[in-house]
Amino acid sequence: GGGAPRGAGGGGGGGGGGAFARVAFEKDKKVENAGRFVVEREDHTLGNLVRMQLLEDTRVAFAGYRMPHPLEHKIHIEVHTTANSNPADAMILACNNLIDKLNRMEEKFDAEVARKQHQGL
Repeated sequence: GGGAPRGAGGGGGGGGGGAFARVAFEKDKKVENAGRFVVEREDHTLGNLVRMQLLEDTRVAFAGYRMPHPLEHKIHIEVHTTANSNPADAMILACNNLIDKLNRMEEKFDAEVARKQHQGL
């Protein structure tokens, strides 16, 4: 393991990226095992999905997100973990689990579409 979450980085959805980092992490200076991920060019859709996935991890004590301003296309995802984890590891796990869930959902959808087409509906 380790490294950045799959799909995180400069070239993901929403067009180009190049050297521009879409995700930045700011460690909380006052609270141990806490920090904020700033995700550029994303909104409530991703924020709520990631928040819900983070909360499935028993090592995550708090997860929330907000959009600083409706005209700013970025979200802040706050993560506070227990002592046996850290926000970066929790985020990587959450993103990988979310990608797996979405892939399974896509496979089921494609299989159902193929089944319906085969039935002639």
